[in-house]
Amino acid sequence: MTVGGASTTIGHGPADPFDTDGRYDLASLERDLPAAVTAELADYLAGRRQDTLDVAEEFAEATDDLTRFVLAGGKRLRPTFAWWGWRAAGGLDDPGTVLRAVSALELIQGCALVHDDLIDDSATRRGQPTVHARWSSRHTGAGWAGDPTRFGAAVAILLGDVALAWADDMLHDAGLDPTAIRRARPVWQAMRTEVLGGQFLDVSGHASSDSRPETALRISRYKTAAYTIERPLHLGAAIAGADDATVRALRHYGRDLGIAFQLRDDVLGVFGDPAVTGKPAGDDLREGKLTLLVALTRNHPDRATAAVVERTLGKPDLTADDVAAAREAMQTLGVVDDVEARIADLTASALDAVRGTDAPALVPPAPERLADLAVAATRRAR
Repeated sequence: MTVGGASTTIGHGPADPFDTDGRYDLASLERDLPAAVTAELADYLAGRRQDTLDVAEEFAEATDDLTRFVLAGGKRLRPTFAWWGWRAAGGLDDPGTVLRAVSALELIQGCALVHDDLIDDSATRRGQPTVHARWSSRHTGAGWAGDPTRFGAAVAILLGDVALAWADDMLHDAGLDPTAIRRARPVWQAMRTEVLGGQFLDVSGHASSDSRPETALRISRYKTAAYTIERPLHLGAAIAGADDATVRALRHYGRDLGIAFQLRDDVLGVFGDPAVTGKPAGDDLREGKLTLLVALTRNHPDRATAAVVERTLGKPDLTADDVAAAREAMQTLGVVDDVEARIADLTASALDAVRGTDAPALVPPAPERLADLAVAATRRAR
């Protein structure tokens, strides 16, 4: 089977997304779009292994770690939103090529996660050791020279860079029509700049102790919302040749829902169950992240209760009792309710952009799928 210029097999038993002529059956594919994305990624990454093997066997082994990381988990939200941006704008032809193009977004995500874990010095991701932690342990186990921590950091930086480079390659080699690539290129470029800018704002905001709520929201917009939902939708719409009204509606939906998604993640970072989140309880507190929860707490007039939370921020040896005390203080201050209200308002605004009376006529079933995705993104269990 040839899809997007490369051989791949996607098997789902009775829900096989190919018809008997070897073309994509959209209805079947869209019943399990994340699995189709994973198959595209597996096929692409397998094809790149020889490139790394040509450099050195040990480099290939390192990029094998990146491949395992990218394929191991995740909801494939970014390609899914890009797909529905394409479909909302009337995209229908050559779905295999579009699938491969939007799957490249997962490599942007891989880069962001590997680097973000390093910046935050996180020990686990999805219940497994982070890339820098794993390579630090390998260094120690092998008895190599030098500092294991610095070695692990260096490998994480390099593998994140590989993921970013391969994301560009995957998009541009997917086989899109040249006019579609020209439309997609400025969106792709803006997205990469925004996610890196958002990461910078996060780091600089933490260092400068900028605790304004508007700063926290700006970080949420650019570090997460833009490259998770807004720009993927824009990318898919651009590939399809969407008109300005459709692009505006999808970006409005994506911006508001993306911020709501990050705010939900912030709540989970304090109140989430490690069995669900894959990270230790209260990890955002331990890392001292400037979330909207923290910004609202720091600006609350009840300084005595806010101080309970303040004492936990950036404390590496945070205990379960410390986390419980911070949770109780945030609930007492009402900042959790404030954030939940913002999530609800932003989600409603996002849905109105694509389903309201003034929304442009998006191609079915995109409006219904976008509504389903809004619920999935903002009502995740703790």
